[in-house]
Amino acid sequence: LEAAERVAEHLGVAEHVVQGIDLRVFGGSAITSEIAVPKDRVFSSDRNDIPITYVPARNTIFLAFALAYAEAAHARDIFIGVHATDYSGYPDCRPEFIAKFQELAALATRAGVEGETIRIQAPLLEMTKAQIVREGVRLGLNYQMTISCYDPTAEGLACGHCDACRLRHRGFEEAGIEDCTRYVEPAVSVS
Repeated sequence: LEAAERVAEHLGVAEHVVQGIDLRVFGGSAITSEIAVPKDRVFSSDRNDIPITYVPARNTIFLAFALAYAEAAHARDIFIGVHATDYSGYPDCRPEFIAKFQELAALATRAGVEGETIRIQAPLLEMTKAQIVREGVRLGLNYQMTISCYDPTAEGLACGHCDACRLRHRGFEEAGIEDCTRYVEPAVSVS
C-alpha cells in the first residue's frame, strides 16, 4: 500500500482510493496465512503447478471491486498488471481469465447492459519480466518506488529469495538494466 501511494503521488493521480480487503480471513496461501513463503525454490515448467503463494480468487476479488468503482465513477477502462509468463502458474493471471472477466463485466453491470462495456485492460499479460522492466524504464518509472516481494520486511525491503523477488531480479538481468530494488540481501535469479 505504501508503494502504491508513492507511485500514485509521483504520477499525480487525481484520486487514489484505498479499500481494505483482508484475504487473511480465508487463508489458503503463504501470503494470507502462517504458511512459510517458499524461498529459493526450483521452478517447474508445468503451467499447472500452482504455487502455495497463489491467493485464492484474489484477482477476481480485486477486479470485482474495481468494476464496481469504475461503474460508479463512469469509467470505461480498468487496468490490471497481471502477466501470464515467467512461470507464474496463477490461474487468475491467464488470458482466459481476463477474457471471461471481460464477459462478466458486460453481463453484470448497468453499463454493460446499456452497451457501454467497461474494458478490462491487461497490457502486461503477454510480456516477459524483461519486457516489463524495459517498458517501465521507457515510461520513466522509478522502480525503487515499487515492490514485488511476497515476504517484505516491516521496513519495506524485499527479501530477495521469494519467487517474486527472483523473477523480478531475472527480469532486470535479462533486460540489461541494473536492479535498483531495495533488498535485505542480494536477490538470487531464477536459473
